[in-house]
This record gives sequence, structure tokens and C-alpha cells, in this order.
Amino acid sequence: MLKNQVLNNIQVDNQLFMKPEYLNHPFISGNKYRKLKYNIKAAISQKKTTLLTFGGAYSNHIAATAYAGKMHNLKTIGIIRGEELESKINANPTLMFAKQFGMQLHFISRTAYRNKQDSQYIERLITKYGDFYLLPEGGTNALAVKGCEEILNDRDDKFDFICCSVGTGGTISGLINASQPHQKIFGFPALKGDFLQQDIRKFAAQDNWKLITDYHFGGYGKINEELIAFINTFKAKYNIPLDPIYTGKMMYGIFDLIEKGIFPKNSKILAIHTGGLQGIEGINLKLKQKGLPLIK
Repeated sequence: MLKNQVLNNIQVDNQLFMKPEYLNHPFISGNKYRKLKYNIKAAISQKKTTLLTFGGAYSNHIAATAYAGKMHNLKTIGIIRGEELESKINANPTLMFAKQFGMQLHFISRTAYRNKQDSQYIERLITKYGDFYLLPEGGTNALAVKGCEEILNDRDDKFDFICCSVGTGGTISGLINASQPHQKIFGFPALKGDFLQQDIRKFAAQDNWKLITDYHFGGYGKINEELIAFINTFKAKYNIPLDPIYTGKMMYGIFDLIEKGIFPKNSKILAIHTGGLQGIEGINLKLKQKGLPLIK
């Protein structure tokens, strides 16, 4: 089984600390480690032999599920957004990794992908692949939230603000549920728009949270030279790698909010590094094609 780990927080400056969840496992890192923990236990207890899930070209969840399945002798199936990716597997490090660890990849159109939560579509997948344990896109469900509640521990009670990047809302929901009443949870969505509010409310047991929607850099997967420069400078200064989809945008946002005086003086801030580093290699290939600087 996946084991819970307690990692020491890293001090970034006098006000800001980081919880290095990206170090909790070499391949099932960060929040994916937490999200899969109880889902893997449930799949095994239900005597399921196959995990089926959804994701895109550089999905951390796809990569983590593939490795976790191999680790626990479970077959894995990935429903991948974008039919054009099927002919480009060898040029995609994330999909190559998933395939290497035994994941069966099934590529569908972006239109069909929108049906990923439709019960009739799921029934068709069961007819095609047989009985399986279903993991939603990004891995977010009640068991994933339960796992993410374990990110925080008693030593984190001293922090006034806890910050995390937001994809599907599972990680921030776990942090909200595990937080203390005096703490404020700030989520930094990687996607454009404010639609995640409802998804988070499905799982969050407290109202001490807020989404900071100004640092998506144009939307999911959108990157510019300013963000790349920030990520590279941050790594050079603190020896901590950031990914451009999630943690890079979050840390950029935190530093900007500190500079603007949004956080009260002498408040203590804890940033959760949720991993996502496996996607850097693939993103760098895209950046190179566009003639943009690479993430170091």
C-alpha cells in the first residue's frame, strides 16, 4: 500500500514556507500520491483488477495512476483527450511513461471526452473493457479528498494562510477540511474561470477558503516568458523546481500578493508543492518548438 509520509517544511523567507509534497514519492508524487492512497485500497478491497481513468497529454494523474497500478499489480486504462495524440506517443514523455508501466491508452476526440461523467458513456466503457475501478479525471473523489486531508499535520497549525494550486478541486478540499478555524486557504486555479467553486463545495466542510483567479496566465497549460523566467529564477535561488502548469503559477501569485501587501504583516504562509514535475519534459519540447526559453 501507499504509505503516509510526513515531510519537513522548507523555509523560503521570513514569511513564506513550503511543504514539499513533491518529495513524497519519485513517481506518484505530490497530491497524486495522496489522491490515490485510499482509492488504491478501495480497488483492492473490492477485488477490482483494473483502474480506468481520464487525462490529457501531460496529465500527472495519468502518469501516477500507471505507476501505482503497476506497483499494485492492477491493470490500468487511460482515456486520453485528443485523437491526434495517438500518433505522437513517442514524442510525449508523459504518455510514454504511462505506456512503459503498462497503461492501455485509448484516445478519443475532445467532443467525446466531455462525456467522461455521463453514466451511459461509462456503461459503454464497461462493455468494452469489462469491470473496472473508476477514477475521475484528476483523481478527485471523496476518497481522494480524504487522502489530501493528510497533507496537513499538527506542526502546520502555526500558519495563518495555506496556499495550493487548484486543478479539479480535490486537494484544496482536503486542505480546507483539515485546516484550523483561524487559517485561511487560498487556492490558485490553473484554469481560467470561476466554475470550480461548486466542485469544491461538494467536498469542503468549512468556508475558510478563497480562489485567487488572477494567475492562470491565460488558461490551462498557457505559459509565457515571464512565468518561465520566474520558475527558473526561483529554482536558482531556492533549489526548488516548479512546474509551469500548477505550482509555478501558484508561487508567482503568492510572491505577487506578498509584494502587494495582501497578506497581513507578520502572517505565516504555507505553500503546498503538489508535484507535477514529470510534465516539465513534455512542456519543454513544446517550448523548444516555439522558440521559447526552456524550464531548467
